Amino acid sequence: MQIKSPLILILTLLFALGCKRFEAPPAKIPLEDFFRNPEKTYIKISPNGRYISYMAPHENRMNLFIQHVDDESVEQITFETVRDIGGYIWANDTRILFVKDKGGNEDYKLYSVNIDGSDLKCLTCFPDVRLTLIDELKEEPDDIIVGLNMRDSTVFDPYRLNIVTGELQMLAENPGNIIDWFTDHNGKLRLAVAVVGGANRKILYRDDESGKFETVLKVSWRDEFIPQFFTFDNKMIYALSNLGRDKSEVVVFDPKSRTETAIIFKNPDVDISKVTYSAKKKKLVAAHYITSKREVHFFDEQMEQHFKSIKSKLKGKEVVVASKNKNEDIFIIRTYTDKTIGSYYLYNTSNESLKKIIDVSPWLKEEHMADMKPIAYTSRDGLTIHGYLTLPKGVAAKNLPVVIHPHGGPWIRDYWGFNPEVQFLANRGYAVLQMNFRGSKGYGKDFWLKSVKQWGRNMQNDINDGAYWLIDEGIADEDRIAIYGSSWGGYAALAGVTFTPDLYACGIDYVGPSNMFSFLGALPPYWEPVREMFYELVGHPEKDSLMLASISPALHADKIKAPLLIAQGANDPRVKVEESNQMVDALKDRGIEVEYILREDEGHGFRNEENRFALYQSIAIFLEKHLLTGNK
Repeated sequence: MQIKSPLILILTLLFALGCKRFEAPPAKIPLEDFFRNPEKTYIKISPNGRYISYMAPHENRMNLFIQHVDDESVEQITFETVRDIGGYIWANDTRILFVKDKGGNEDYKLYSVNIDGSDLKCLTCFPDVRLTLIDELKEEPDDIIVGLNMRDSTVFDPYRLNIVTGELQMLAENPGNIIDWFTDHNGKLRLAVAVVGGANRKILYRDDESGKFETVLKVSWRDEFIPQFFTFDNKMIYALSNLGRDKSEVVVFDPKSRTETAIIFKNPDVDISKVTYSAKKKKLVAAHYITSKREVHFFDEQMEQHFKSIKSKLKGKEVVVASKNKNEDIFIIRTYTDKTIGSYYLYNTSNESLKKIIDVSPWLKEEHMADMKPIAYTSRDGLTIHGYLTLPKGVAAKNLPVVIHPHGGPWIRDYWGFNPEVQFLANRGYAVLQMNFRGSKGYGKDFWLKSVKQWGRNMQNDINDGAYWLIDEGIADEDRIAIYGSSWGGYAALAGVTFTPDLYACGIDYVGPSNMFSFLGALPPYWEPVREMFYELVGHPEKDSLMLASISPALHADKIKAPLLIAQGANDPRVKVEESNQMVDALKDRGIEVEYILREDEGHGFRNEENRFALYQSIAIFLEKHLLTGNK
């Protein structure tokens, strides 16, 4: 198969020139260095700017610590030894809120603790109840607004929660179809997104909390209208919208006239992914989007100048604002590149001073990491597929063992930046290709819609065409190509070895679905309102039964020739353990080599450090056996 791209000649020339002079391959870095817990991460500044908080290891589990900005004294405030803290926020100047689940079941519970570690309590420890955060209520230090599926497991009702007493006040009862709630800048619940007519949506609005929600906009499932937040007079709504256009743009929507009244920012090539604002200034700050790399368009000139000042001090680094204090004069800055997971800095806007807090993973040296290069190729039906190619350092880009690495989702996208899996594989001598196949978000409505009911079909063709492109370019050894992915990428790995059995030498499925019928039949209860959306995008178990059967790898195990490694968490609420069990059983019945890694204390991905180490050790051994020997 000949797959041509306008970038092929340029890339080939670059690779050829790069191979005339290259360093010796770097030494094999211990896999633990790629996947161990960082020294400090998720660093945030307190509202008053006096403290920083962070997560760091304690007995191999990520816990919370508080450090004074002035004297750098440190207080550990949680002591989890079974499961990592799942995430946290500053509730006010003296209290932290954090979440954790049990064994990866994703039934997150909310806890609160003082910054000296005292008065630790669980606020939502109700059986089989999951939590979502609706509004932090930054102006009300003792209250937040959360969503709980306590009354009905399939939907989330909004509650005002007192973080000191644990008192709950229901603000509205979900009628059964609301999937998102929004507050205005005064913390009043005034906007909602509901599913209607199966998979379509409607935007519900009210003037105040005493009023009744009314429909102000109906949106087809094929379109996108995502509310971001209210305008600062609390009368209109900033949203990301592709109504009547291909790309999502930042718009202002008037619920009174029920129309978009202004386009604030757009990019002709990609969707806008989010918009940010300043609570202090009451104005928009920036619009964010991703081309081959992350991009920012500033609305606030002062913030743009601060950004330029920071970038001038950190040349060659990508920069993001990880946190800011209430006065918005002290920022936590996070840096990264494709070759480093980055560092944290404290930035003071008053004098533009920049102080390093820590390198997240100082044991990984940039000079030992490989370049992640943006690439593009053309699919067999003429689509441009963007992606990233990482080549192992110190070797010619010719006849390499390759790992095709499709992302999960599938309605997300890969992006440029440090990826420990990719760097680990490159360090072991493999080229790694990541591609944003049709359906990947960010490339417009038309590109996304081309993925409808294309699991295992044209979406899979896009992935396979990446492998063929590497073969045609001479980069890949056609007898040494593996496919590896997690979640939807795990499905793609199974589909790859099932439906193109002569293309891949082996496959690795990490928490991926194998049978469309059992997968769709076991969606988590809180996904019930979007079940019809799944049917529209993936296929209906009855109306599309023949198609779903044709794309279910577990039902076609007789076609598989290549050895497989399958990894699964027993408590996974999204891709149930039965998805992997039935695939393993089908392969064993046929005598196909399959290695099964099942962890009883994990869910949709392995979070505990020792489980990550064991997984990637198995992956390393598996790939070495089936790719480096050249035996297919």
